[in-house]
Amino acid sequence: MKRKNDTPANGASKKRAISDSEAEKNFRAGLFDSKVLDDYTQQYAKSSPYKHAVIHNLISSPLLRAVRTEIREHISFTPKETDIYKIHQSGDLANLDGLDDAALRRLPSLLTLRDALYSAAFRRYIASVAGSGPLSGVKTDMAVNVYTPGCHLLCHDDVIGSRRVSWILYLLDPDRDWKPEWGGALRLYPTEVLKNQDGDEVKIPQPDFSVSIPPAWNQLSFFTVQPGESFHDVEEVYRRSKDESEEEDGGRVRMAISGWFHIPQEGEEGYEEGLEEKLAEKSSLAQLQRGKADAFDRPQPQWVEFEDNSEDNEEEEELSTAEIEFLLNYLNPNYLTPDTVDELQAMFADESSLQLSTFLSNKFSARLQTWIESKDHEEYPSLPAHPSALKGDSTGVACPPHKHRFLYRQPVLPLPTPTPDLELSPYDELVDVLFPHPSFRKWLALATGLTLTKSNILARRFRRGVDYSLATAYEEEEPQLEICLGITPSSGWAPEEAEEDDATAGAEEKNGSSSNGKAKSIAKELVPPAPATEEPEVGGYEMYMAGDDDEASAPAASNAESSTHTGAGQRRKTKADPAVYRSAADDEDDGVLFSMPASWNALSVVLRDQGVLRFVKYVSKAAKGDRWDVCAEFGVEFGEEGSDEEEGDEE
Repeated sequence: MKRKNDTPANGASKKRAISDSEAEKNFRAGLFDSKVLDDYTQQYAKSSPYKHAVIHNLISSPLLRAVRTEIREHISFTPKETDIYKIHQSGDLANLDGLDDAALRRLPSLLTLRDALYSAAFRRYIASVAGSGPLSGVKTDMAVNVYTPGCHLLCHDDVIGSRRVSWILYLLDPDRDWKPEWGGALRLYPTEVLKNQDGDEVKIPQPDFSVSIPPAWNQLSFFTVQPGESFHDVEEVYRRSKDESEEEDGGRVRMAISGWFHIPQEGEEGYEEGLEEKLAEKSSLAQLQRGKADAFDRPQPQWVEFEDNSEDNEEEEELSTAEIEFLLNYLNPNYLTPDTVDELQAMFADESSLQLSTFLSNKFSARLQTWIESKDHEEYPSLPAHPSALKGDSTGVACPPHKHRFLYRQPVLPLPTPTPDLELSPYDELVDVLFPHPSFRKWLALATGLTLTKSNILARRFRRGVDYSLATAYEEEEPQLEICLGITPSSGWAPEEAEEDDATAGAEEKNGSSSNGKAKSIAKELVPPAPATEEPEVGGYEMYMAGDDDEASAPAASNAESSTHTGAGQRRKTKADPAVYRSAADDEDDGVLFSMPASWNALSVVLRDQGVLRFVKYVSKAAKGDRWDVCAEFGVEFGEEGSDEEEGDEE
């Protein structure tokens, strides 16, 4: 799952080529000694889950302190948020060569650092440790990123273009040690080689990381970029507890310069004609291999085809007495009256979506809330299977992590006949009884005016500080009806924001957006602290975003450690990045079609067209509880009248 990088190629380099001796004086004393080099090379060779290394005290301390001061005083940052990251990115620093001469004069130490990092001496050093082969000194690729509390970057493999080695140099407060419990670690994920049904070997990243590298002042972390293998993320920077003060942690500002070493470019020593094209083919092959790995995704869809009773039900335009009696056990009676159902159908015809509050009845929702609250803060979160279910794949952790991670539970099909020994919790009733029931299906068909042909039901639990689902595009030609019942009992998911006239903007604000994307100077405070009375943004909202009719392939993902990052997820292309929704200017369309925060007892209904993106934002550790929901996808069938209307719209 990849997203295309639209950053233009670097232009002519303005940097100086410096001698080995001039370069080496910018690094710590003794770094280039042969014994030190051998030690790092051995560490790299023995490392797992893939080859990586950490070098402490890399740069001369006075130089790096001066670099940090220049960044704080002269570089502006834009807060950005997508499905995969939340960060503050430097402005025009995708490449320092892109700055004008006046700006460059304000950053002499940063330029010195850049020239040292991309010097022939240090490139040989990194290439020797990593065994990567020659690295380019012409194609520089570095940027500054700031992670403040709540910021994060989710799992991806960094593969894009001509990248060969990924690196991160930390510029934390040099006078205050960073504590691992503050978060912000670089975490590496192991992969497992499996064979699919065709006998092809595929690499599958595991749901949990195996190596965690906390950030530290003047520390360099680096690894070789490998398609389908170099999976990593950046742990959320956690908010301080109520009994901690800002003086103790400095606001927990994780600042770093990061980027990539690329393969040699034309005219450089080690240049291989056609190598970049070969790497692109290799990356594309890895993408194809990932497609072959879909069979190992968890959960797998559990589609149930409906019997075609259209001829028998032509006259059944309302719910029968028996169907109403069943639904009254679960649903708010107000949603079962004929007038309300007709009203919902008219609204859905206009908007192709519905948001229904207080969907479940008071009696049933009270029982359900008590049950979920008893589970919401358990030490080892889980989603229990139906008591009669056999062990298998009906429950588990959604994976692979470059697509999604959450606890899931699928219904037991068909539902066993209840017995005195088979006691169902209200959660079991919701997942195994209500959602799969023909009466509920009929109510939904009447409320939307659609003919439903099949269903796939899934209950999800997104754990705080752990879970998310990244944006994927719906690729089928026929639209799909999707519903999601929010059953999150905790509060604080949608901080109250100022009302706006524009409905889309209002939906975004209710989901906690606090940025209009305009760059602001970071100066000494980097990021101003939020008012003490303001609820923190905790994610957990579900978002639908517009795709684009232009089917652009997305061969690789990049790393939000750099301002060139564009995320992860195969999708259509809109603007520079289709899933950037928290950096749009006031007068720019943010692409949001429909959004809904984690909520209690609220049903969303959406008709999803081809190319529309959908994701659930990472749930911050600062959330007051987990996000709980029960979702279902329905195949739909349009009559001749609906088809004629669609053709008319296209004309």
